[in-house]
Amino acid sequence: MKLTLFETSDIHGYVYPTDYQSRFQDAEYGLLKLAALLKRERNEAMGFSLAIENGDLIQGSPFTHYLVKHKHSAGALMNIVNDLQFDAGVIGNHEFNYGLDYLESAVVSAAHPVLCANVLTSGGKTAFGEPYKIFNKQGIKVAVLGLTTQYIPHWEHPENYAGLTFESAVKTAKTYVPLLKEKADIVVVSYHGGFEKDLHTGQPTETLTGENEGYAILSEVPGIDVLLAGHQHRLLAEVVNGTAVVMPGSKGAYLGKVVMDLEKEKGKVTIKTMEAELLSVKDAAIDKQLAAEYSWVNDEVEDWLDQPIGHVKGDMSIDDVEQARKQEHPYIEFIHRVQMYYSDCDISGTALFNNRVKGFSDSVTMRDVVLNYIYPNTLAVLNVSGQDLKAALEQSASYFSLNSENKLVVNPEFMNPKPQMYNYDMFEGIDYVIDVARPEGERITTFKYRGKDIKPDDRLDIVINQYRAVGGGNYGMFDAGKIKREVTIPMNELIGDYFAAFSPIKAEVNNNFKVISSR
Repeated sequence: MKLTLFETSDIHGYVYPTDYQSRFQDAEYGLLKLAALLKRERNEAMGFSLAIENGDLIQGSPFTHYLVKHKHSAGALMNIVNDLQFDAGVIGNHEFNYGLDYLESAVVSAAHPVLCANVLTSGGKTAFGEPYKIFNKQGIKVAVLGLTTQYIPHWEHPENYAGLTFESAVKTAKTYVPLLKEKADIVVVSYHGGFEKDLHTGQPTETLTGENEGYAILSEVPGIDVLLAGHQHRLLAEVVNGTAVVMPGSKGAYLGKVVMDLEKEKGKVTIKTMEAELLSVKDAAIDKQLAAEYSWVNDEVEDWLDQPIGHVKGDMSIDDVEQARKQEHPYIEFIHRVQMYYSDCDISGTALFNNRVKGFSDSVTMRDVVLNYIYPNTLAVLNVSGQDLKAALEQSASYFSLNSENKLVVNPEFMNPKPQMYNYDMFEGIDYVIDVARPEGERITTFKYRGKDIKPDDRLDIVINQYRAVGGGNYGMFDAGKIKREVTIPMNELIGDYFAAFSPIKAEVNNNFKVISSR
């Protein structure tokens, strides 16, 4: 008897095959391409199958940004998701980005059971759906346990998880898996989290903060037959010590697939063989029926994105994104100005979130805004010490390293196991120099505020995004206890409001920071 498991993860609202940089794209990803591939695979599968949606579904694209801003509900997206007929779904960390009411609109709209065992109410009950689901198919019982990363409070606005507690996924798995092993023949863990260590050597691949616990689940919790993972956007499909491990990237570019050949004898089910693979949607056609049915939403999104909101005087376009991280760029200066204006703060930190940021041309539309500033960040003003701020600059300075020819390059730790350009911050309102030739932790050679050296015990107000304000990205010198006030309007909206109030915006820089190598 055959059992086939399918996994999607980290769709991030990419429904149609487009990143919305222009109209009429046919990219090699998207939920509607996955829909066509999943339908074909289900029809061809021997025995029976289950399809699991592994989280980070309702946030991350211009499509979802439009739904939040104009529909105030995830219902339209979930209607599309429901047409794929998932058997179960898991809560991801980005599900919390738009607040609990919006998250609840997605949960109640889901036609499939939502599973999340380690996010609890103050009374200790599961906050969303059930902890697990047991499916009985052709006399075979398959248990699916839902888990998500416990690290959400380190990134998220406190209002967006008010009243909730987040347990370790490892601890929760150790509680539930033995129970499920007694109740079911096959145990599947669907975990919206990644792997903190190399699957084969056990060597750490990142700082062991507890954000990702996949390796610990795999190595410390016996009895798991399949571990479906996500969050890191990696491509993984293999069998490790008898457990199938799958992570299917992001944006719906791949469908995870595990096929098991089962034998049932005297009431006992044995896995004879097991294979894991990733199926690319590269050559898959879009599901034309669904695409036509929901084209009205996509058309609204495209029209909204093309609305002009302001103008730039000068050049705010980015040709070399890494150069823009080494030498101040007018786009970064502009983002600082927006943050400083709406927070009433004169020291600001921000990042170029990925390498697709293009900056602004002379005429700016909402399409330009949401493609450059991709996260629904709100802002927080923190009161920090000079020592805190310098530690933050040193953390950012670790983004750079020198190669064998003493040329500035990106530190591999910021590229693997996934790119983390969003964890390199640039600051405005202070003057500083990063000397990459010096040891990490000792690279800030100039550090001034209003022309004077900043001392360790000086007190300073800074504005940064909420993710960073609570320590996200290994910025442990920041935490919620240092927040003085917040700006709860998302930056996307603030950028639009700033253009409306002050357009045309002059492209300019003051070159307050330098990245050098004294070697």
